[in-house]
Amino acid sequence: MSEPISLVAPAPSVKAAAKFASAINTKLSPAKLRDLVLATLLPFVGLVFFLLLWQLGAQHIKTSLGTFPGPSEVYKQWGNLVAEQKDENARATAFYERQEKRNTEALKSDPKAEIKTREYNGRPTFFDKIKTSLITVLSGFLLATIIAIPMGIVIGLSQSLYRAFNPVIQIFKPVSPLAWLPLITLVVSAVYVSEDPMFSKSFVISMLTVTLCSMWPTMINTAVGVAGVSKDLINVSRVLRLGWFTHVRKIVLPSSIPMMFTGLRLSLGIAWMVLIAAEMLAQNPGLGKFVWDEFQNGSSDSLGRICVAVLTIGFIGFGLDRTLMALQSYVNWDKSAVVR
Repeated sequence: MSEPISLVAPAPSVKAAAKFASAINTKLSPAKLRDLVLATLLPFVGLVFFLLLWQLGAQHIKTSLGTFPGPSEVYKQWGNLVAEQKDENARATAFYERQEKRNTEALKSDPKAEIKTREYNGRPTFFDKIKTSLITVLSGFLLATIIAIPMGIVIGLSQSLYRAFNPVIQIFKPVSPLAWLPLITLVVSAVYVSEDPMFSKSFVISMLTVTLCSMWPTMINTAVGVAGVSKDLINVSRVLRLGWFTHVRKIVLPSSIPMMFTGLRLSLGIAWMVLIAAEMLAQNPGLGKFVWDEFQNGSSDSLGRICVAVLTIGFIGFGLDRTLMALQSYVNWDKSAVVR
């Protein structure tokens, strides 16, 4: 006797789960599944090993400010910095509420009363300093990019110009930001004179230091990428009689994008490192000044706060590099190219 046939359709969730499992079995071969597990598991194992090593090693390091902070102490200081940000936000909100109340009462008593509005000038918090550092480094990096890419293209297109400018680039490329900083400070102090400046001198000094130290890798890599354009593509451009700008836009730039972005990523990493040193000396209110102030403070919490700043600098640098890498994958003409 045959079994009765069910007329009830499977639930949508069951069908979706079955479809998902089928897709996984179809698309993920054992080799791909193994690579996926390793790509997820190995970074986690490395992170756990680093934290254990840090915790064990920190207990045996005694400094003039006390025992070197481990991960738990650093996490505690992170919580304190977050709490300070919340308290400062609450004070700013209360300030504006009092100001609004005072102005409202003044207008009620005298509709023609002069209303004064002031900005809240509270103490910059850790997160305010992160914002300042990001604005400074991106401004300096953008200026460096605007200078380096056009110069790299022009130098790369002419062997004579490359030979002429390469010694100059190689001379200035290894100069430390600590050497540039006094010169930039003197020049900015002499030239940037205004009763109502748009930007503070410390910001301009830090930005120009970042620009001068970070533009060389982009310039060099762009020049090398342009000089390495395939001869076949150059011959095609000649056959089509493309103008100079069209040749650069259609032939040179797409071919040199990988080398150009390698230079940009190197430049951004250098810019972020240089900025911290520049902010310490120029007293631009960013992460560099935060580290210096905590070092000078010398309290029992200072080491933990400095470690928080160091980790923050590292995570932001990693995020900036990943951002540029994603941008490279987006603008690259060869979408199958592996970007690392």
